[in-house]
Amino acid sequence: MTIEASIVNLVYLIAAVLFIFGLKSLSHPRTAVRGNIMGASGMLIAVIITLFDQQIVRFELILVGLVIGASIGVVLATRVALTSMPQLVALFNGLGGAASMLVAGAALEQELFKGTDLGPAVHHSFRPLRPHWIGRHVLNILLGLVSVGLVVWLAIDPSSSVPFWALVAVAAVFGITLVVPIGGADMPVVISLLNSYSGLAAAATGFVLENNMLIIAGSLVGAAGLILTRIMSKAMNRSLTNVLFAGVGAVAASAAEADEVYGGKIKAAAADEIAMLMEDARRVVIVPGYGMAVAQAQFAVRDLTNLLDSKGVEVEFAIHPVAGRMPGHMNVLLAEVNIPYEKLREMDDINPSFEQTDMVLVIGANDVVNPVARDMDDPSNPIAGMPILNVDHARTVVVIKRSLSPGFAGIPNPLFAADNTLMFFSDAKQAALDLVSAIKEV
Repeated sequence: MTIEASIVNLVYLIAAVLFIFGLKSLSHPRTAVRGNIMGASGMLIAVIITLFDQQIVRFELILVGLVIGASIGVVLATRVALTSMPQLVALFNGLGGAASMLVAGAALEQELFKGTDLGPAVHHSFRPLRPHWIGRHVLNILLGLVSVGLVVWLAIDPSSSVPFWALVAVAAVFGITLVVPIGGADMPVVISLLNSYSGLAAAATGFVLENNMLIIAGSLVGAAGLILTRIMSKAMNRSLTNVLFAGVGAVAASAAEADEVYGGKIKAAAADEIAMLMEDARRVVIVPGYGMAVAQAQFAVRDLTNLLDSKGVEVEFAIHPVAGRMPGHMNVLLAEVNIPYEKLREMDDINPSFEQTDMVLVIGANDVVNPVARDMDDPSNPIAGMPILNVDHARTVVVIKRSLSPGFAGIPNPLFAADNTLMFFSDAKQAALDLVSAIKEV
C-alpha cells in the first residue's frame, strides 16, 4: 500500500502540533500529565504513518520490540525513584542518540547494499564536527580530530560503511571522556545539553532520510534542550564552557571544616525546641532539596505543612532552579503530594521576602543556600556568583541534614555555623514526622 506524500505530511503536521502543545503543557505542573499524553500521542501517530508509508508489511520484529520496550518502560516507571531521575534521563538521552545512529547506519547500509549512489541529500547532511573549545585533555583533542577525519572520509568516499562504524566507536569513547570529568554540581546543565544533543542527532537523521517528522521533532527537542541549558547555566551563573571543562565538585571538603574555617559554632536543636519556635512564627518558608527527595520525605512535609496551616501559620516553599539536581525536580515531588502550586515560589520572587520571614526550614538542601556564592573575589570558589536563596536573611534558619557534609560543589557551608541557624541532624522524613508530633504536643 502506497500513501500519498501529502497525506503523510499532513499526519506529520498533526503530530508536530501535538509535540508543540505538549511541550507548552509541560511548563506547568497542573498540565504536565496532559503534555506527556499529547507528546506520546503525536509520536504514536507519526510512527504508525511512517510504518505504512515505508511499506513495512512484516511487523513481527516490530511487535517484539514494542513488547520488550514497553516492558522495560513499565519497570522503569514503577521502580526508578525520583532521586535517580537524573541518571535515567541521561540514559534516555543516550538511547535517543543511539537510535538516531542506528537509523542512519541502517540507511547507509541499505544504500550500499543496493549499490546505488547516496544522492545529494546524504552528501549534504554529513558535515565535519569541529570542537568549539580547547579541551584540557590531549586525549579529547585527539578523539575530536579522529572523528573529524572519519566524517571527511565518509563524505568523500561513501562507498564503504567502515568509516561510519569507526566514527560510532570513536564518538562513544569521546562522549565518555567528555562527560566523566564533569562535577555533580553541574549535572542539571549537562543533562539539558545532552538532551539537546539527542534532538539534534534525530534532526540530522531526518535530513539524511528526508523525513519531515524527524526533522521537526528533533529540532523541537534540540531547541528546548539548548534553551533549558541556557536557563540552568544562568541559574548557576556559569558559562557552558566552564561547566564542560572545569570539573566542579571533584574534591569533597571535610565534614568538620565548618567550625574551623568559619569560626562559628554549630548549634544542634531537637524537634521540641523547633516546634516551639514554629508555634510562635507567623511565616515559615520551607526550602526543599535533594536530601528531601532521597528520604522520600514529601508526604511527611505535606503533613507538616497542613498542620502549620491549621494553626494559622503562613507556609510557602522556596524553589531554586537547580534544586534536586534536575530542573523541576522539587516541583514534581511537591505536586505528587498535592501541595498547592500557589505555595511554590521561585527564587527571584521569594528572595526579597526572607527578611520578613520568621523561620526558614531547609530540608536537605546545601549549595543552593550557601552564602559563599556571594564571594566573587575568590577564584577557587566553584559556586562564586551562583544565585542562591537568601535564607540567611531570615530571623531563624533550621537546617535538617544528616551531617555537616558538603553539597555537590564539594565546599563547606558557613550557613551551618551562622548565629541564626539551628542544625537538626536527622533523616529528612523522620525529622518532618518528629516535628509534626512535637507541634501537636506543644
